[in-house]
Formats: sequence, structure tokens, C-alpha cells
Amino acid sequence: MMKEDKTEGGTQASLKQRTASGLLWGMMNSAVTQVLNVVFGVVLTFFLHPSDYGMIAVLSIYSAIAASLQDSGFVQALTNKPRATHRDYNSVFWFNVVVSAAIYVILWICAPLIADYNHDQRLVWLSRYAFLGFFLASFSITPRAILFKQMKVREQTICSFAAMILSGLVGIVMAMSGMAFWSIATQSIVFVSVISVMSWYFARWRPSFHISVQPVCQMFAFSCKLLITNIFLNINKFAFESILGHFYPKVELGYYSQANKWNLMGSQTISGMVQSVAQPMFVQVGADLERQRRVLTKMLQFTSFIAFPALFGLSLVSHQVISILPERWMPAAPYLQMLCIGGAFLPLATLYSNFIISRGKSAVYMWNTIAQSLLILLSIFVVRNFNLSLFGLSGIWLMILCCIVINVTWIGIWHIFVWADIRLGILHVVRAVVPFMAVAAVAMLITHYATAGIDSQMLRLVCRIPMAAAIYLGILRLSGAEILSECIGYLRHRKTE
Repeated sequence: MMKEDKTEGGTQASLKQRTASGLLWGMMNSAVTQVLNVVFGVVLTFFLHPSDYGMIAVLSIYSAIAASLQDSGFVQALTNKPRATHRDYNSVFWFNVVVSAAIYVILWICAPLIADYNHDQRLVWLSRYAFLGFFLASFSITPRAILFKQMKVREQTICSFAAMILSGLVGIVMAMSGMAFWSIATQSIVFVSVISVMSWYFARWRPSFHISVQPVCQMFAFSCKLLITNIFLNINKFAFESILGHFYPKVELGYYSQANKWNLMGSQTISGMVQSVAQPMFVQVGADLERQRRVLTKMLQFTSFIAFPALFGLSLVSHQVISILPERWMPAAPYLQMLCIGGAFLPLATLYSNFIISRGKSAVYMWNTIAQSLLILLSIFVVRNFNLSLFGLSGIWLMILCCIVINVTWIGIWHIFVWADIRLGILHVVRAVVPFMAVAAVAMLITHYATAGIDSQMLRLVCRIPMAAAIYLGILRLSGAEILSECIGYLRHRKTE
């Protein structure tokens, strides 16, 4: 009995250590990726016009749906499988490649229709070129699934870093040469190509021609629901840009696209960190309900501790951030300010959805996401066709507000399913999340009024970031926040090692 307790304790300690290490590397991965994205993105804005970004933005929904079809949810299915074999991985690999090739052929044929819908014949060959990216990405899905399942976040970080550097340099050189939107498309293709090559290197896995469809068929009952869900997620994500591209000038879409890119840099930095460990960690926690509640609560606290100050802070400095870009991009600043408020809640939704998937409940994940996506699309349709206004907002602004309100409110819907599964009370979650949200909001308000008199945008940016961070951490320190002490203790331990 003593031996079993020791083994279990050792397993729990090992999982905790790997999770902490994975979160640290996940943060580094997301942060480095987004910082490089910012650097290369800022440089590119000096050589590209907002309409160039609009050209690429209208193709995003097609690439995203194609990527969902090629993956078909098998990465999560392999992660949930306790003992995945070479036969499983090999079956998924060939499925991804064949499906991706078929989809690319279909999109190649449909390119003229895409161009006609968006009233721009340049999209015919641009789309055929840009869609090569998702086909090349199909070769890396299985190696990346292996790295994800084994929680090898450090290796994934190295892959992302190398891909960002090489693709960013290629994009800048092409933009400087006057290649316009072709430089953005090429940057994406180079990125997925480098990721594919390096994922193969780190995964140490090779396919074989002994192909069996049985593993894919066995996993399809679970993965097909994730496939449908991912399609609706991408429709939900890109429908707004598609509607803007159809009804509004490409320049307006470019402003929104640029603002949303900065917002996603912030929210996806946190979401990427959480997603790098969440599902495999929850799978390894086991069937102990009390331990599941404890682990999920701790992850909710940690995610809130990072997400709210980061995204509220980006909203605070939105005008200063956009002022770094050429003057023609300043209309994007108000969009960014509003989007970041909603973006602060997205990592929490990511955490909830990963928990649901780890429990094998892909049907719950599917129907919940479909309902949310349909509600968002309905709100966009109503606003666009009935010219509604609310609180002085109308048109694009009211569309954005509706999306934010629905996304934030839907976290409560996610919680209903979590409560039904492990009986984690809503008040328990509120106590874990709301204090960090409130402290972050107070810190940003104090910083805003304290620096409002500074005329220089750059000086205001330099002052606001450390001031907001100091106030936020200071309040948490004085209130004795446990999560802050744990993070400091872990970082000190890493430094000692």
C-alpha cells in the first residue's frame, strides 16, 4: 500500500512538473511567435497597403475550413488514445495527405468563383497559390500530434521560432521588392514548410506503405464531431471578415484585419500556452473527480492571472501600439481597443473546451460550438440587414459588440457541461476568475488616468506598460494571491536548477 501511494505521488509530481514546464515553454512559444509576428508585421506595414491585407483576409475562411477537413480531429483523437501505435499514426498520416490533395484540387477549380464573389479577378491565381500552404501542412499533422501527445512543448517552440524567422525574412524581402499581397501568401507557405520539416526531425517518426484504414475508422466516431466543430469555428472566426469583404471596401477590412491580428496576438499567446498542455494533462489526471476539480480550478486561476492583465493592457495601449505603424493605419486603433476586451475571455473558453475534449465528449463540444457559431452569424445577419444601433454603435461596431457579448456569455454555457461532469460549482469558478479580472481592470483604469496628460504616444506607451504591471502585481502581492507566490517559487526553482 505504501509503495502504491509513493508511486501515485511520484506520478502526480511528475505530471505537475511536466505541466509547469509545458506552460513555461508554451508561454515562450506563444510569446516569441507573437513578438516576431509583431516585428515582421510592423516592418511589412511600411511596404504594404491595407488592401493587400484585405486580399489575403478574404481567402482566410477557405484555407481554415480546408485545414479543418485535412486534420478531421485526429490530433485530439490520437491524444485521447492511451496507447497509440505506429499503425494508428500511419493511418492518420495517409488520410491527411490524401484528403488535403483532394481538397486542393477542388479549391483550384473553384478559384474563379471565389474571385467573382469578391469582385476581384486577381484572386484567381492568388488563391491557387495561397492554398498550397494548407496542403503542405498536411505532411506535418502526424508528427505534430506526436509532439503534442508527449507534451514536448520545447521542441514545438523551436519549430515555431525557426519558422517565424525564415518566413518573416522572406515576406519582408518580397514586400520590399514590390510583390504586395504575394509576399504575405509566400510568408505563410514558407512558415508551414519549415514547421513540417522540423516537426519530422523532432518526432523521430516515419510513415510506411503498410496502410490500414481501420484505425481511422475506429477514431472517426470521436474525430468527426471535432471536424464539424472546427469547421463551424472557422466559419464563426472568418465570417465577419468575409462579410466585410463583400459589403465594405477592402481598406475597411484591412483596418479590422490589422486590429484583429494584434488582438489575436495577445489572446492566442495565452490560449496557445494553455492549449499546449491542457488536453494531454487532463487525460493523464485520470478519473479522480476531486483531483480533476482541483486541477481545472488551478488552471482557471493561472489563465485568468495571465489573460486579463495582458489583454486589458493591450486595450489600454491600443492607440499607442497602432501609432508605431504608419499614420494610415490609425483608424484600426479603436477596433483594437474594443476587440481586446472580448479577447481577454477567449483563453478561458479554450481551457473549458480542452477539458470537454479530454473527457471524450466530442459531441458536447460539437453541439455547443455549433450553437454559439450560429448565434453569432444570426446576430451579424440581423445587424447588417436591419441597420440596428445600440449605445450609439451601428454597422461594423455593433457586429463586433455582438460577437464579444456572445463569446463572453458562452463561457457560462461551457461551465454547465463541466458542472454536469465533475460538479465544479459556478461560485467556485467565480472566486477563481473574477478577482484577477477586477484587479486587472482597476490597474488599467489607474494607469489610464495617471498617464492621460502625456502628449507623446511613445512616451505614454513606455510609461503605461510598467506602471500597469507594477500596480497589478502590487495589488496581488498585498492581497496574498496564492497563484502569484506559486509562480515566483517555480521560477526561482528553475533559476536555481
